[in-house]
Amino acid sequence: MKVLSMFANIGVAEAYLSELGIDVVLANELIPRRAELYSKIYPETQMMCGDITDPHTYAKIVSEAQRETVDVIMATPPCQGISRAGKQDEDDQRNLLILPVLACIRDVLPRYALIENVPQFNETTIKIDGQPVLIVDHIKSVLGNKYHISINVIDTKNYSVPQTRQRAIILLTRKDQSVLWRLPEEEKKLVSVRDAIGNLPSLDPYVSDVLEEELLEMFPYFYEKKAEAQKVSRWHTPPTHIKRQVVTMMHTPTGKTAFDNPKYIPIKADGTPVKGYKSTYRRLRWDDPASTVTMDNRKISSQNNVHPGRYIGTDSEGDVQYSDARALTLFELMRIMSLPDTWPLPHDTNEAFIRSVIGEGIPPLFIKKLFMQITEVPHEED
Repeated sequence: MKVLSMFANIGVAEAYLSELGIDVVLANELIPRRAELYSKIYPETQMMCGDITDPHTYAKIVSEAQRETVDVIMATPPCQGISRAGKQDEDDQRNLLILPVLACIRDVLPRYALIENVPQFNETTIKIDGQPVLIVDHIKSVLGNKYHISINVIDTKNYSVPQTRQRAIILLTRKDQSVLWRLPEEEKKLVSVRDAIGNLPSLDPYVSDVLEEELLEMFPYFYEKKAEAQKVSRWHTPPTHIKRQVVTMMHTPTGKTAFDNPKYIPIKADGTPVKGYKSTYRRLRWDDPASTVTMDNRKISSQNNVHPGRYIGTDSEGDVQYSDARALTLFELMRIMSLPDTWPLPHDTNEAFIRSVIGEGIPPLFIKKLFMQITEVPHEED
């Protein structure tokens, strides 16, 4: 089975497809830095870097997809104009990127197609011939004569992914196919943060605004912990934070926000209290799936980014303390995203760059389960 991946980013979604005998033969990404990293991770995939709305680029992609006889088109157009985390601007030109996707499906006529986006995608309108039309209605209008179309909203936590992440999933099956592409069955047991990262070594943050002597007063085993973490993965490395945020989180229990702590509330550099949402300065819960990974996942002050931590005793003033007063490491994020530990991320990859794009991806374990619905996967006893 051959796949064209549109808006491929760095290929988070594709991480398990080769295990199913699926060959992503062609990918398209607009931003060169992302396309370059994609090619390092998936060197056997032909990457076409360019603007899908450019007629020359579009024609090259369609021609190559036709030559390869692509079976599946997978498209994840940008959601910034639709997402609640964005401006929710129905006039955002990025909302129109669905149009070349539909044109590509129409011109290539793959056996199957997957369109993935934020849940609000299903309720968003675009202008067609000057008139507002729901995107999902336009999909039906353009492709309904050739494809069975299934429009869904799912939460990836229901598919063995240790993360709550709601997505619109639109599945298209060409009408001459005997197997209809359906969602996999939801799992009965949720995978928790503990399941995903509970066995990883504890790790103290690097504190950027103190000297090393003070760092070691705060965390006497900082370097020993760092060395143990590096044995697991080079990406399990201490995030960097400022002291006042670290101290606040050292006194914040698992699953709680520092805003509920009357003594160690978040403060600004001038000592005045921070004003913010209670989803920030918040530790994750061990026994639930993680909150949705966002692009701003390196900050304690962003949403639901702090390690759950473990009770470690009391400080000199008798106040309770908790370990891992930090955001998740990149390796922990990779596990929360359901990426395999063996994902071949090049050693020279910039960590800040990966953190900024990993939150845009859809968890690949869900994609694997989804593609298993249309591939013949042998049973273990076979």
